[in-house]
Formats: sequence, structure tokens, C-alpha cells
Amino acid sequence: MGGWSEVRARSRVALAMILLLAAAPLAAQEEGGDDDWGDDPWGEEASPFSWYGFVEGASGWRTQSDSAIDDDMTLEELRLQLEGEYLADWGTLSLKADGVADGVEDELTGEVREAMVSFSPGERIDVRLGRQVLTWGTGDLLFLNDLFPKDWQSFLSGRDDDYLKAPSDAARISWFGEAVNLEAVVTPRFEPDRYVDGSRLSYYDPARGVIVGAPPELDADEPSHSADNAELALRLYGLAGSQEWAIYGYRGFFGQPTAFDPERGVATFARLNSLGASLRGPLKGGIYNLETAWYDSADDRHGSDPNVPNSELRLLGGYEREMATNFTVGTQYYLEWLQDHDDYVASYPFATEDRRDEFRHVVTLRLTYRMLRDDLTLGLMNFYSPSDDDAFIRPAVGWRYSDNLRFDAGANLFTGDRDSTFYGQFEENSNVFLRARYSF
Repeated sequence: MGGWSEVRARSRVALAMILLLAAAPLAAQEEGGDDDWGDDPWGEEASPFSWYGFVEGASGWRTQSDSAIDDDMTLEELRLQLEGEYLADWGTLSLKADGVADGVEDELTGEVREAMVSFSPGERIDVRLGRQVLTWGTGDLLFLNDLFPKDWQSFLSGRDDDYLKAPSDAARISWFGEAVNLEAVVTPRFEPDRYVDGSRLSYYDPARGVIVGAPPELDADEPSHSADNAELALRLYGLAGSQEWAIYGYRGFFGQPTAFDPERGVATFARLNSLGASLRGPLKGGIYNLETAWYDSADDRHGSDPNVPNSELRLLGGYEREMATNFTVGTQYYLEWLQDHDDYVASYPFATEDRRDEFRHVVTLRLTYRMLRDDLTLGLMNFYSPSDDDAFIRPAVGWRYSDNLRFDAGANLFTGDRDSTFYGQFEENSNVFLRARYSF
């Protein structure tokens, strides 16, 4: 793989697939016509079972060659998603599953994104058991207290933003009080992030001091499946006037394999305890948000072990407002404060220029403009780190052609002065993408 002639051929296949998707609703109109025979004239009781889904074709092309991966495409797939729901007197059963023909990985894959039962054993209690996507916190694509698994490979290669959140096998229990609510999530088996491993996107390896890709893929050693390694996340939240407040707690592991076992020579996941809080509410015609999180690296609280990540304090402040009709501006400031930085510097085993600074600053700016009765959306999301001197730019265009058919195009563009910084390492993964989705 990787020759330009082959890339062009693969691109033509992907574009042909998208054109077929575009023609599907038109063919359906010609065959079915405009009739109302699908309506129920007798007013019979609706079925307790409903199902729906979509077919999506997607392609992503690198904007430059990648020295570590001999493939000029980050995305080439045909995806089918089916979603069903069964409503019973005692609760709800829901299922969501994807099947993917993946041209980058050259394989057919399937995934259950949701297989869950929901019920209320008491007047103030809701329970969700099974496979589900979990999220909380206030950040816009910046996560402090949301420590549920993310799929960074999907997000950075051009898939829909929904696929940034990976599913978990968990029990979620919610209690609703008069002024305070409590939510607890127990994940019996640790679910790591789907991190960049070199198979689809390259990354920087500080041990070798270069950008690397597969083979071999980065294969980290996950914690054993024991009760002591189960994840527990808690959220206490409520309203104080018009202000939304929340307090968070977490016990588990870092989602990325940032630790290393020198005896076995493998990457591992360090233990993590986290405590945080957030506040969100109206301000001067817009919405503000504040969030903080303390990351306690339980395996090395003194920061002197070079094989374990140091503890961190993370801070976030944001504001969003509609500046003109259909034009919204949102901005955020984010800070990572690495604790015990002197000990980290003294024990760092790799090149000096690759060391993290004590403070990492990130500023974001999101611009969104909607037109044509919200059928056309133009967006731009920018991440810039003045401390790392790198950036991540995400322009996007979404066009809803009909109730069933939607087109999306955009780019993931990275730049940086050093390969070792967070965004700079992905510069050769910069890509443009195109997606077409037909929903039914």
C-alpha cells in the first residue's frame, strides 16, 4: 500500500460508494412515490419495539506522506449501524451495533456499542446495566473529570465525533434527590482509551526519539481482571439557582499506557485517583464553564519514578455565546500543572528536549455558523498550545440534504516545532475527510 496510483484507485472506489449512497433516497422516491399507506388509519397501539440505523461511507486522505506509515489514507470504510429499542412495563432494552468494511486495516469488523437494560427499582432511582457510552464534565473536546474511555484513533482519522467516546461494560446507578443528585458508575473490567498505536496513525516514541508506526503496534499490558482493578466513578451534582454544579471522584487507571514496566519491557497503565469539581451557568448572554481535577498518580506520589506519570492539577475555563444570528463563538483556556516537576526532570531518562514543561497551556476557539434553516453548518475548532508551540485545527462542513441523507467534510490539521509535543507528533497524520450517511 501507499503508492499514489493505488491511492487514487482506492479514492475512486470510496467516492463511487458515496455517490451510490447519495442516489439511494432518490431511487426510493421514484419507486415508492408520495403516499401515506405507511400510516396506521385504525389507531392501533404502537409496537413496543423500534429500530433504525444508517449506512455511511467515509474516506480520509493524508495531506502529506508519513515517514512511519506507508499508507496515504487514514480512513476508508463502509459502515452499517443498526439500533433497536424495546419498551416494556418494567424498563427498556436497547441495542446498537456497527459493522464495518475497513479498507485501511483490510478487514471486516463488528462492534456492539450499546447492549443495555434500563429500569427504575424505586421512585428516585434509575439503573442502566450493560454496554453503554458514558460522558460527563463541561469541556468542549477537553476532558478533565470525564475519565471514561475515548477512541482517539477514530477522532483523529476523520470519523464522526460520536465515535470519540468508546463504550464501556458498566453499571450506572442514579439517585435523584430534592436538591442533590448522585450518580455512580462501576466498570468491573478496566476499559482503556483506544489510543494511537501506530496501526492507523503514527506517534512519537521518546525511547527511540522518532516518529513510529506499525509494525509492530504499541501493545500495552492491561491490568488483570480482578475486583481490585475495577473502576469506580462518582458524581454529586445539582442546581444552585441557575448554576449547575458537580463534584467528581474516580478510582481506576490512566486511560493511556503512559507507564512502563522495565522488568518485562512493556508499556502499562498506572493507577489513578481523581477528585474534581465543575460549575456552569449563564453569564452576559452566554454560558460559562469552570472545571478542575486533581490527578493523584497512586503508583508514584513523589514523582521520582521515571516509569510512572506524575500527579497533575488540571484547570479549565470556558465561555460560549451567540455573537450574531446563527453565529456562535466559544473559547476555552486549559492548564496542566505537572506536580513534583524537579523530581521529574532529575529522573527523566530520555532526551532533554523531550521533557514536559511544568505548565502546559492550551487555548481553544470554536466558531459555528448555521444557515439554510440549519441544513448547512460551517465550523472551525482550533487548539493552540503556547507552551508547546503546536496546534490542532479542525475545519468542518455539514450539509443535511434531506431528512435521511447527510454529507460531512473536514480536516484534522496538526503542526508543531517538535515531534515530541502532543499535537506536533501527529503532523504527518494531518488529513482531510469526506463522509456520506443515509439514515433509515
